[in-house]
Amino acid sequence: MAYFADVEKVQYEGPKSRNPLAFKYYNPTEVVLGKTMEEHLRFAVSYWHTFTLQGNDPFGLPTMVRPWDGFQGMELAKKRVEAAFEFFDKLNVNYFCFHDRDIAPEGSTLRETNHNLDVIVNMIQEYMKSSGKKLLWNTANMFSNPRFVHGAATSADANVFAFAAAQVKKGLEVAKQLGAENYVFWGGREGYETLLNTDMKLELDNMARLLQMACDYADEIGFTGQFLLEPKPKEPTKHQYDFDAATTISFLKTHGLDGRFKLNIEANHATLAGHTFEHELYVSRIHNALGSVDANQGDPLLGWDTDEFPTDLYSTTLAMYQILKNGGLHSGGLNFDAKVRRASMTPVDLFYGHIAGMDTFARGLQVAARLTEDKVLDNFIEERYSSYQSEIGKTILDGTATFKTLEEYIIDKEFVVQTSGRQELLLSVLNQYLLEV
Repeated sequence: MAYFADVEKVQYEGPKSRNPLAFKYYNPTEVVLGKTMEEHLRFAVSYWHTFTLQGNDPFGLPTMVRPWDGFQGMELAKKRVEAAFEFFDKLNVNYFCFHDRDIAPEGSTLRETNHNLDVIVNMIQEYMKSSGKKLLWNTANMFSNPRFVHGAATSADANVFAFAAAQVKKGLEVAKQLGAENYVFWGGREGYETLLNTDMKLELDNMARLLQMACDYADEIGFTGQFLLEPKPKEPTKHQYDFDAATTISFLKTHGLDGRFKLNIEANHATLAGHTFEHELYVSRIHNALGSVDANQGDPLLGWDTDEFPTDLYSTTLAMYQILKNGGLHSGGLNFDAKVRRASMTPVDLFYGHIAGMDTFARGLQVAARLTEDKVLDNFIEERYSSYQSEIGKTILDGTATFKTLEEYIIDKEFVVQTSGRQELLLSVLNQYLLEV
């Protein structure tokens, strides 16, 4: 059965193409700074938004029309696998990501749930072998079921902690079986609604305990993929413990986990934290913690996770600039944790959304590469901080300066007028690069 029979394999046709089912900027074989676009961008399709989303929201019923409508339970799960690999092939994307509950339904016990998961994972494994598609990462959904109403690792109930640990154990076994290049932890409900009923230290320590158990079990079974922790400030809880990149890095360092974990940075989560996407990538990069990216964008006028497909060239250019500075994403990639709008309910809209996102990041890569090659920002920043490369500045950086030496140096000097930061100039230069074709 063909689930997307009206769509041919999406090809690169160039910027002048008017074909909505063709790439205008994403050319997988185009070489940029010594690597192909395909190698730089490592695009992945998110299973949840693409194949399980129904279009319901707090104010409305499902709207999505899908070829697998009408099936239920395990039959529905199998149809979605078939549809997914047809979609990956036609979109020309090599990677995908999923939560355990995206691909297989829960049973009445964890044993039954794990059996359901095994059936679908075995099916996915066969499709991966025949298609060459790869698993960028998988993770555990420890937020949808009512048992996680008070959190998973941070739950006040030890029975819930035990269930979460068993669920992650199975998730790591799935990751090993499917050759996942990463495994992601997203807190979901790991946070609080009110401090009036919360033991924050216990909850933070328990979250670290679960992550350490995961490290130990990965070593035991020989899973060598990169562990990723995904920051999010709020929603569904009022405050989540992995609020932003800086908070998450601090948590990892506090608990001695920074050597095993990097971060999976999502653009929309940066918006909710009051940061730019670029900021979160930059903070992660300078702490050697940038691992992977959930590629989407949020609506700054709305206070929740809208998960729109990325179409902001300004944002993707600055994001790719940080990723290039990071030496790439290594085992990570650009996963489209993005969903078509509720009113975009037909199957072809899934292609339109992904094509738009892939083209936007591809164009961002092109511009970021030129900024990198021309050293436009590097040269300006180097000059701005040049006083630290000689004389008193050099002693500050090498640690030989003291309060006394600094006072002796500065005490009789006249005030020096500061030089301009040239922000407006740099913004105009960035615009020039964005607008050049």
